[in-house]
Amino acid sequence: MNTFLRGSSNSLKSINILIMRLNSGLGNLGSGAGKGGGGGGSIREAGGSMGQREAANEEEYFYKQQRAQLDEIKKDIEFRKQEIEKHIKEINKAKEELDKNM
Repeated sequence: MNTFLRGSSNSLKSINILIMRLNSGLGNLGSGAGKGGGGGGSIREAGGSMGQREAANEEEYFYKQQRAQLDEIKKDIEFRKQEIEKHIKEINKAKEELDKNM
């Protein structure tokens, strides 16, 4: 078990290092054109407060989209749980009927 934990700890460290390397080329969102080439449009390329505001608006939009998707998934899971409970009740009823007939 310790070997597994040691291995997972190392893999987590390497993932964190990879993320830091990927993010290092981005700079602050909306702060102007980055090292990676395209800046994401004229407002974001200009940087400054308008670029930061645009980046914040974009992040907020995607956060709301993900939140809505998660809410839909949660509703679907709850519906499926209720359906499973109904099926379990029907199975138990059928078992009782079989027991009575035997």
